[in-house]
Amino acid sequence: MKKFFTSSSPFVPSPAQIAFSYIFLGIWTFIVLFPLYWLVVTTFKEPIDVDGGPRYIPYVDYEPSTLSFNEVFAQGVTVTRPYFNTIVVGVSSALISLIIGAMASYALSRFQYKPTFAMIGFFILSTIGVLIAIALGVPWWLAIVAGTAVYLLLAQTIAKRFERGLGNDDIAFWLISQRMLPPVAVIIPIYVLFQSFGLLDTQLALIITYSAVNLPIVIWFMRDYFNTIPTEIEESAFIDGASRLQVFWQIILPLAVPGLIATFLIVLVFTWNEYIIAVFLTKGEAQTMPLLIVAQNATRGPQWWNISLLVLLMIGPIIVMAIILERFIARGILIGAVKG
Repeated sequence: MKKFFTSSSPFVPSPAQIAFSYIFLGIWTFIVLFPLYWLVVTTFKEPIDVDGGPRYIPYVDYEPSTLSFNEVFAQGVTVTRPYFNTIVVGVSSALISLIIGAMASYALSRFQYKPTFAMIGFFILSTIGVLIAIALGVPWWLAIVAGTAVYLLLAQTIAKRFERGLGNDDIAFWLISQRMLPPVAVIIPIYVLFQSFGLLDTQLALIITYSAVNLPIVIWFMRDYFNTIPTEIEESAFIDGASRLQVFWQIILPLAVPGLIATFLIVLVFTWNEYIIAVFLTKGEAQTMPLLIVAQNATRGPQWWNISLLVLLMIGPIIVMAIILERFIARGILIGAVKG
């Protein structure tokens, strides 16, 4: 019995420790997977089984039914459009955020920016002037050109006389601070903006909004990842005659594959599950899956059997994508280790 609790080496766990580890992992696995199991079994329940529950085991506690499949897929057009919109909007906005954010985060990692408070103030004043001009009836393109010219003139003259400004860390913190605001705080201006351009209830409106909302997250994550890549690799490439753009696309991005994929998945999940912005900017044509799921809480009350099926359909691609991309994450880490 003593051998059961005794370890032969500090690096080899005892049989008791191994047994405890497996028991703990088994309990934790059950806790993590039980919600998915509950979704699956609820999908095959009828209203009486849901309301009269809880009933856990098919063919023991209740008789499985295909009621949810009949009700959901009988609305094929209604389900297909939100599902397609979710895929297009989610993948497109995540890719746009990743591409722009990767370039911005690399710039923040390798270059030192010191915008003065005067330049920032003049930019804000120029922007306000452009908005006032547009409100007074000036053509938007003329107002933007005039505002840009005024800002460049002020930045090259008066702004250079001031030295106090911000650094890279300040810029990065300002970017991520944009995510601290709740979406409701900015949704009305966004709604008015897209209404004026006639883009309400379109995929383009959601793609633009989600790309802008998730861009700070990409910059924040990828800036830390680029900081871990030694600059000596880039210096060697510069000596061989490579340009900054060649170094970025051919050396830095391949080394950053694990970070890029992980960030892409995080941003995709945020976009995939987003509800507040979609409910304001869409009606029917650009409706996404979260809105369709919420709509199942109808006059009959929450239709849990339909909600469970729609949730499974919604999270299925994300789970599959995470499993597939996990292999690429491991492969990217090994490639980075060899090249580093």
